This record gives sequence, structure tokens and C-alpha cells, in this order.
Amino acid sequence: MSDKVLKLGIPAGSLQKATLDLFNKAGFHVSDAARSYRPSIDDDEIEAICLRAQEMSRYVSDGVMDAGITGYDWILENDSDVVEVCELAYSKATSRPARWVLAVPNESPVQKPEDLAGGLIATELLQATKRYFSDKNIDVKVEFSWGATEVKARLVDAIVELTETGSSIRANNLRIIDTLITSTTRFIANKEAWNVPFKREKIENIAMLLKAAINAKSRVGLKMNIEKSKLDTILKLLPSEKSPTL
Repeated sequence: MSDKVLKLGIPAGSLQKATLDLFNKAGFHVSDAARSYRPSIDDDEIEAICLRAQEMSRYVSDGVMDAGITGYDWILENDSDVVEVCELAYSKATSRPARWVLAVPNESPVQKPEDLAGGLIATELLQATKRYFSDKNIDVKVEFSWGATEVKARLVDAIVELTETGSSIRANNLRIIDTLITSTTRFIANKEAWNVPFKREKIENIAMLLKAAINAKSRVGLKMNIEKSKLDTILKLLPSEKSPTL
């Protein structure tokens, strides 16, 4: 890896659009991302590559990428040894955390995880689900699901699926039994890259800009032209906790 170029992983798939929107709000311009896995970015010191969020932490941990954006769930799933630079409060649809939930059909007699002993569980989050049941000393078989897991809920005993709003779970007439992981988006770095001064500074600057762009969503800009003699009166009318900048 070049010491003067930061290899940055952009999550492809469901998180891609929200991530690119965030980078644009942070002052970057990423182009051709929809048609290329190697989009261009208006910073000569960054080489952006689109990778699946599920694989991102492995590539960062192995040093293929210097840094990347992925979910906390996939860091746990891959058991990746990376630097968690910061948490980024955004996801594909909202700013709320996503949850991996254990769900069964509404008509299922299952009321708690222990009721699934000896059963079959389908999920994309294979290793984390196995650890969850192992920690509870519940003997189940966990099989990998290649997507559309909600549809399989009536073919197996239960599923572990990702939900952000719960709408898909409800739409498929499923009932949540437990939450395995509450996951937020994370900006992560390779440990060796983190110890390279140029790369660490670059990563920290990107993190600062991305967090500022997220924080700006809850801010309101208000510009007023007032007489100086009325300044104190106006300031008393503004919420003090918002600390207006003059």
C-alpha cells in the first residue's frame, strides 16, 4: 500500500446511496459510483473502492484496504481485528440503529429462544447467530440464507434477520422473539495503516468531516440583519442552548 494514497472502502449495496450522499454533504464529490466499483473522488490522496459491507471489515483487517465503512454487525460476524475510528449515525433509510432480530411466524407456538431447542434457524448472520445460541446453551442448527430470509420463516423454525423499522417483519406476519445485535455504521481502519502518520491524519480528517455532515442535519442556519442596539433583545429570544454564533 502506498504511504501517500489512502485506500478507502465504500460500502456497495443498500448502504451505498446513503454513504455517497453523506460524502457529498461532507464536501467530497464521488462520481461514477453507480457504474463502477472504483469510483473517482475529488481527492488525489484517496483511492475509493466499492465493496460489500459484509466483506469490508475482512479486507480492512487484512490490509487490502486502509479504511472503510461497514456495520458493527459485520465486524462482529467476521471477528475482525480493526480500529473503530468512529460511529456514524446513519443507515440506508433512517438515522436509527439497525437490529438483527430472532423472529418466528405469528402463528408459531415459540415464545422465547429456549423454545427453539433442536430447531433450524436461517440467517445471513451465520457466526454471530451460532454464538448467540451457544452462549445460551441452546442446541440448534443454523443454516446460511442467501437473502429473502423473511420468506423462509415458514420453512424453518425461526429466522435471524436485519430490520431497521420493523416494517418488513410485520409485512411478512412475523413476530420478534429477541434482539441479537443492535448495529450502527462504523468507520474502521487497518491497524498498520493507523500507525502511518499520513494515513492516520487522513482517516481522522475524513471522520471529522463525515461526523460534521451528520451533525449538521440537526442544525438550523438563521441569518438576520438587525440594528446593533437591538442585539441583546434578539439574543434573549433565541434558545440559549443553541448558542447562536455572531
